Amino acid sequence: MSETSTMAEGEAGAIGPGRLVLVVGPSGAGKDTLLRLAQAACTDDHDIVFPRRVVTRESSTDEDNIAMSTDEFRRSREHGDFAVSWEAHGHSYALPLEINDDIRAGRAVVVNVSRTVIGALRAAYADVVVVAITAPPDVLAQRLAARARHSDGNVADRLARSVDDASANADVTILNAGSADYHGRQLLRVIRNEGWHE
Repeated sequence: MSETSTMAEGEAGAIGPGRLVLVVGPSGAGKDTLLRLAQAACTDDHDIVFPRRVVTRESSTDEDNIAMSTDEFRRSREHGDFAVSWEAHGHSYALPLEINDDIRAGRAVVVNVSRTVIGALRAAYADVVVVAITAPPDVLAQRLAARARHSDGNVADRLARSVDDASANADVTILNAGSADYHGRQLLRVIRNEGWHE
C-alpha cells in the first residue's frame, strides 16, 4: 500500500503565521468523533477552520468529505488544487489548497491526515502541531467492526497496518479509551493552544 504526498507546486518556504493542527492515528481510534466534538465547540470561532478532505469515496455520517472520482482527483492534483495528497486503504485523499489562505490569515486549520505526510507538512508550514489519537488494540477492533463501512476494506488489514509511529513525532498523544467528551475537550485545548491536561 503506497502512501505519497504531493505539495502544491509553487509553494516555497514555510507558510504562516497560522497554526496547522494535524490529527493522526490508526483506524478506529475515534479521530472523527473527537474532531466533530471539537468542531461543534468552535462553531462561533472564525479563527479555527475544519476543512473538508477530498476523498475518492462517498461522504457518509462517519466522514463528511468532498467525494471525487479517481479521474477527477487525478485531474485536480495535476492542476495544483491540493495543498497535500496521499494514498491509503485503496483511496486517494487530499486537503484543499484553500487551507493556505487560512494559514496566511493567521487562522488555526485542523485536519485529519495520514502519518506519512507529516514530514512534508512540517517542512511546508511554519507552525505545525501533531496530535496522535490512539486506543488499545481491542478497542480499535471493536470500533472498526461496529463501523462496518464497506469502503474500509479488510478490518484485519487495517489493524495490522504498520506505519512507523516514531516518524509521526506527535507533539500530543490522546489515548481515546474513555469518555469522548473528555477527550474531545483535550483536543479542543490543543487546537486553542491552551495545553491539554485537566
